[in-house]
Formats: sequence, C-alpha cells, structure tokens
Amino acid sequence: MSAALEYVSEESLPGALTPLLRTEDLTVRFGGLTALNRISFAVERGEIRAIIGPNGAGKSTFFNCLTGVLRPSSGRILFNGGDITGLSPDWISQKGIARSYQITNVLPNATTLENARIAAQSRRHGWSLLTHYRAYRDIMEKAEGALEAVGLRGKAGELAANLSHGEQRNLEIGIALATEPQLLCLDEPTAGMSTAETHDTMELVRRIAKDLTILIVEHDMQVVMELAQRITVLHYGEILAEGTPSEIQQNPRVLEVYLRT
Repeated sequence: MSAALEYVSEESLPGALTPLLRTEDLTVRFGGLTALNRISFAVERGEIRAIIGPNGAGKSTFFNCLTGVLRPSSGRILFNGGDITGLSPDWISQKGIARSYQITNVLPNATTLENARIAAQSRRHGWSLLTHYRAYRDIMEKAEGALEAVGLRGKAGELAANLSHGEQRNLEIGIALATEPQLLCLDEPTAGMSTAETHDTMELVRRIAKDLTILIVEHDMQVVMELAQRITVLHYGEILAEGTPSEIQQNPRVLEVYLRT
C-alpha cells in the first residue's frame, strides 16, 4: 500500500483536540551535517505561528519537510492526526497544506486569473482536457474568490509579469488560497516590499487568518511581533525557545543569539 493511501485522519473524531500540525523528533541530515535535530513542534488550529532564527537555523529545511520538498531522515509529521511523513508535494497539497515561496513563484506570462485558476483546477480530479476550463464554473468561482481575498480581482486580466512586486507576492498567496488549504505556510511574505506594501500584506494575513491556520517564516521582526500569536525560535537546527511575542522579546538566550538588543 502506498504512503498516500496509508494516511488516516482523526479530524472526524468527536471533540478531537489534536493540533492541526505536529512533528515528532523531526530530523534531517545532509551527509555529516544535521540541519534539523529532533524537532518536536505543534501548531493549533486557527493559530498564526512564526518561525524565526539566524541564517542557517533550519527554517527553510523545516518548511521543505512540511511541504514534501525534502524527506526527513527520521521522525514524523502529522497533519489532521494523519501521518504525512515523506509524502510528495502534490499529495501534501491535496491534504490541505499550501505554501508561498521566498522568491516569487508565479507564471509571469499568464494572467492573474489564470494563475489562480490553474491552482484551483489542481484540486479537480474529474476535469477533461477536451472541455474548456470556463465550463467549470466552480473552478472559476474559486479562482475569482481567491483573487478577491488578496485584493487582485480588479487585475484578473493583467499579466502577472505586469503586477508590482507587492502584488505578485500577494498573487502567490492567492494561488495558495485557490487550493483551499487548511494550513498556509508563508516563506518571508514581505521580502523586498516597501513599507506600505508590508503594511498591506500584514492586513491581508490578518484577514485570511480568520479561516486558516498560518505558519510564517519572516525576518522582519516588526511583522513577526505584530502578526504572530506564538513564536518558535530555531538555532542550529534545534528549538531554542517558544512563546508569545513578549516572552520571546524578553528571553535572554534569544536576545543573545538572534535579537541582539
């Protein structure tokens, strides 16, 4: 039986209190280098959780494991109570985890709407190549709704390449939303943005967080402290500290190795 078919969800259990996402002793080794060392981590449903840490702390490796880009050396990843360890990115996406990337990852020569439509269509198992996509009204509605959520409905016909940097970053979030995720992983969503664009993206994240669980990697500490309900600090592939923004700001070890006040 394939790993994908072995997935068992506990979300239907009455009164289930399991975290939406949990890792158990998650470890990644590259030859003699341990990039992640026995990370045990949990995110509750509806939470905005930030992951911070110095360069090389393991943040990208952790995201890559959660989204199937990397297979862990050992440990487990549980989502909705089911084991998704080692599943491919497309299977993990089907389970309900979506991701934006540190470097903008849109189709530049497709329109804004086409970018979102292709993402929405990836959830459709029964569509035919012989049928024009506009015949699938539900797909178009999901794509249009995703653009509405990120403030780009008015630019549905624009080529993605012609959008501003901030709009492209928000389109990437819209593409993720079009897949109807339960967990959205945002990798430095405000990177390269102006102050105004950063403010707008923070407001966007707050809006969509009403219906989603969000995991965010971000270097802008103002963004982290204002958005996150809890923060996990990674250092040399291990969890250095976890807590509320105020607890992290006052943690002596975090101040020493990262915040450096």
